[in-house]
Amino acid sequence: MSESKSDFPSLSNQLLVSMPLLDDPNFAKTVILICQHNEDGAMGIVVNRVLTHSLGDIFLELSLPITDLSHMNAPVYDGGPVQREIGFVIHNGDKCDWDSSISINDSLCLTTSRDILSAMAEGKGPQKAVLGLGYAGWGPGQLEEEIKNNAWFSTPADADIIFLGNIDDKWHNAAGLLGIDYRKLSSQVGHA
Repeated sequence: MSESKSDFPSLSNQLLVSMPLLDDPNFAKTVILICQHNEDGAMGIVVNRVLTHSLGDIFLELSLPITDLSHMNAPVYDGGPVQREIGFVIHNGDKCDWDSSISINDSLCLTTSRDILSAMAEGKGPQKAVLGLGYAGWGPGQLEEEIKNNAWFSTPADADIIFLGNIDDKWHNAAGLLGIDYRKLSSQVGHA
């Protein structure tokens, strides 16, 4: 029996970090920003797996006028296994005023509309942004069950992990936010 929404706090605005025992090729050693989590399920964007595309490749593929070259070599993330043909931009900003945006917290938004990419190509977009193709999704109660089975732990979202740093270090750095040393974890963590 899955837990009701009132029994499990929302993980929106949290980093979901895979436990070492999670061997699903889509999620092993991943860090996911949970953008929405409610009684209907959860969705998030993987922020530590890159694709071979650069953001400049995406601008060119979409035939966007490029007047600012600062984002051309920025990585594009493998945001998750669902709807990989859709781009999801995680960005800073206190207003989510793009055509299709949701607020994750007071300073983070998720946008799926072309207008943000166009603005970024022209140097008029948000200061900090990452693009993921696809997303990770869970049905009602599915993520809660996976957490109970020690596949994941969560920690508050951290802009430095989302936007900065070496991609290969993000998994360890996210665990470090809670003082966790992965080398000392066993597969029995969380079981009484």
